[in-house]
Amino acid sequence: MNSYILSTDSGCDLTLATAQELDVHVLRMQYEIDGQSYTETMHEEDLAVFYQKMKDGAQAHTTAINIEDYISFWKQLLDAGKPIVHISLGSGISSSYQNAVNARSLLLEAYPDAQIYVIDSLGACMSYGLLVIDAARLRDEGVTPDECVRQIEAKRLSCNAIYTTGDLEYLYRGGRVSRAGAIISKTLNIWPILNLNDKGELRVIDKCRGRTRAYRRVAEMIHELAIAPEKQTLYLCHSNAPEAVEAYKAAILALTPFRDVFISQIGTTIGAHTGPGLVTAFYYGKDRQPDK
Repeated sequence: MNSYILSTDSGCDLTLATAQELDVHVLRMQYEIDGQSYTETMHEEDLAVFYQKMKDGAQAHTTAINIEDYISFWKQLLDAGKPIVHISLGSGISSSYQNAVNARSLLLEAYPDAQIYVIDSLGACMSYGLLVIDAARLRDEGVTPDECVRQIEAKRLSCNAIYTTGDLEYLYRGGRVSRAGAIISKTLNIWPILNLNDKGELRVIDKCRGRTRAYRRVAEMIHELAIAPEKQTLYLCHSNAPEAVEAYKAAILALTPFRDVFISQIGTTIGAHTGPGLVTAFYYGKDRQPDK
């Protein structure tokens, strides 16, 4: 029997089936599209509809998980009488983590004997989905909540993420690039390459002309940074771009022999800002560095 409960939020982009298999409790995040509010279902078929709406011109928005939602979510879990270890969307991306910390403080006033640990993943998408998977393994191996938190926090920066897309319109809408930058990139077929820094903030680290060159450059970066790839799974995610992610996979595996590959869709938390067509790779490697 597990000695503690593991929870996270749906921004980690685990599928619902995977979360259930791992016995991870997931707080579903909210998003808005075309003026209507929805709760994330974690079903890939719903994500396909979401991205098609964006392609058709719909505006998408997300909001951070608020304090009240955390309290309601954790109060139900506390009924089991076990400690809770929660892995949150990174503080460099969202205020959800700080809201979780504040919710924990309020809950402990009402339940002083409760044990709630909140981990800032310093990540987004599957970069902290990987941490959730590892935390579930540690829990099943019988480690204590304190030891689980220590080990997960120690490996956060080794969880690498790299993104690229040929359509900057959605990044422009989300304030990640200027209007002029989006127009120039589209005209010249410039593909930005982005990753997460040591604070979990998304940044542009390189630019290539054309998809083939961008994928090749990503493959070179991963080859340089990955540690023991033959012993780990490469996680690839895409926003309604199945053909693109297969080309992405081929370029990466041509240089670096990962043990196996897992492919899934990017959820609404990041997808609302990046739009359809984004491809990403997540793996363990050398620690992420600060911005120069």
